[in-house]
Amino acid sequence: MSTPLTSLWRGYRDASLILRVTVALVLGAAVGLVGGPAVGEALAPLGELLMRLLKFIILPIVLFTLMAGINQGRAGSLGRIGRKVFLYYLATSALAIVVGLAVASLLSPGEGMTLEGAGSVSVPENPGILSVVLGIVPTNIVEAFAGQDLLGIIFTALVFGLAVAQLRRSETHGELGERLAGLIEALNAVTLKVMGGILHVVPVGVFAIVAGTVAEQGVGTLLSLGDMVVVLYVALGVQLLVYLGLLKGFGVPARAFFREARTPMATAFATQSSSGTLPLTLDAARGLGLPRGLYGFSLPLGATLNMDGAAIRIAISAVFAANVAGAPLDLASMAQIVVVGTLISVGTAGVPGAGIVMIATVFAQVGLPIEAVALLTAIDALVGMGCTALNVTGDLVGSAVIGRSEGERIAEVGGEDASTEGSRA
Repeated sequence: MSTPLTSLWRGYRDASLILRVTVALVLGAAVGLVGGPAVGEALAPLGELLMRLLKFIILPIVLFTLMAGINQGRAGSLGRIGRKVFLYYLATSALAIVVGLAVASLLSPGEGMTLEGAGSVSVPENPGILSVVLGIVPTNIVEAFAGQDLLGIIFTALVFGLAVAQLRRSETHGELGERLAGLIEALNAVTLKVMGGILHVVPVGVFAIVAGTVAEQGVGTLLSLGDMVVVLYVALGVQLLVYLGLLKGFGVPARAFFREARTPMATAFATQSSSGTLPLTLDAARGLGLPRGLYGFSLPLGATLNMDGAAIRIAISAVFAANVAGAPLDLASMAQIVVVGTLISVGTAGVPGAGIVMIATVFAQVGLPIEAVALLTAIDALVGMGCTALNVTGDLVGSAVIGRSEGERIAEVGGEDASTEGSRA
């Protein structure tokens, strides 16, 4: 006999995930505005639960997805795919900065404001590109796994995945290699089952996180720096149009793409975490039928290195600071921002508060007042939501575009993996 509670659960379970997440976003914003900080604090454990579950599944889903993808294809294909992924990330990051500068120059955020009372802000040290490159190779696998070091996890998966592939081709250890490959596939399937259960928690966690964010920020913060927020979201919209152009240019159906991408986009918007949203982004790539050997590499790497939303934020923050200081940027300074901002977006990978590090470093390079960073931290959460959603979108667009550019050769990299049994709710 069906009880009201059972019927409610079935209705929740059978509704599409994006519908549940959308309702959670709207309800969370309303509750946050009405309830205030007290309600946000009371709901915080539910948001923390979601983030813990997503981080819990990151390691196995990245490790087994990439290792399984490598063993469905040929090692030679990885080099070609890797080059395309890196070039795409660099090109779109530079383009995002250009878009941000163009939109901000047109709309001029910060005009009429002053730095009085801006205060100071503590900015973490920028480790630099060389440090990030060396950090790809972990000195201790256990530490890399425990610290959720995505670059270290990717490196480990590549090394051991290629080693298993070599074993399978070995005359003396071929049978052992096949057993290991089968075990990896089984572990990947189990991980997808666990992921399917976690997806049911996503709407509840999104509701709690959005309620807390809105309650903390409040309407006053939005009104005080509203022009900066509006200009940033206009630039994010322009970059989204750029993505649409890329999808159309490479023959990727936009409707099908966004049908799968909308859930990780909405979740990234709420959580403000590209790496935390990674399990959902990988799930969307499976729904698009992309090969595991591609998205198992490109998406974890993109969650760490590719930050188009953050690049736009750098550009608009620079124009904002220049206007506040009363010294608008010239073309030479803008060109310098494009170059420095693109490189810094890679050099700050994995750094806590990476957005602030990027902005402060660019400000120092082009002579803008660091004090303006303190003003920008007041709207950090509001702009971070949109920027993170764009980061995740850019990663998925890149994977889809690169996959389509490979044409029939795509099967050589990872094989078709359109099946999402056990992973989609």
